[in-house]
Amino acid sequence: MVNQGRRSKLARIIGRILGRVGLRPSGRTYPGDFHGTPTISYRRNAGHGEVADPGEVVWTWVPFEEDHRQGKDRPVLVIGHDGPWLLALPLTSKDHAHDPVPQTGPRRQWTDIGCGPWDTLGRASAVRVDRILRVDPAGVRRQGAILDKSRFKQVAAAVRSAG
Repeated sequence: MVNQGRRSKLARIIGRILGRVGLRPSGRTYPGDFHGTPTISYRRNAGHGEVADPGEVVWTWVPFEEDHRQGKDRPVLVIGHDGPWLLALPLTSKDHAHDPVPQTGPRRQWTDIGCGPWDTLGRASAVRVDRILRVDPAGVRRQGAILDKSRFKQVAAAVRSAG
């Protein structure tokens, strides 16, 4: 039983490493990031169990800002919908509190959300509130992680103030 658990964990780690950076998966062409202020609401079971709901943390392929044809597998927080697309914010466990202020362009904005089951190492996470991704619902792997309503409201307020 213990060996099976270790093998399963090792398989997840190897899968994440191998799938971390790569070309966009086949399927829809990425339409670009969402711009503007989205309608954000914490609606449990809005997708009737078929699609990720606002408040869920899911894993999916996230395109790089510089080249949408490339990206990496990472967790995102679903915050709403834009037609057939889910709207989501990228998560990170990297501490951005001491990021240098760039000489050009806007500074990336992060909001801390604490620890949750989306990070198997139990690290604290933050969401990027100034980049809203369009995510194909078919490319989402649901892990059962849900952000509580009070933290979701804090994220929503940060998105509105960033936009």
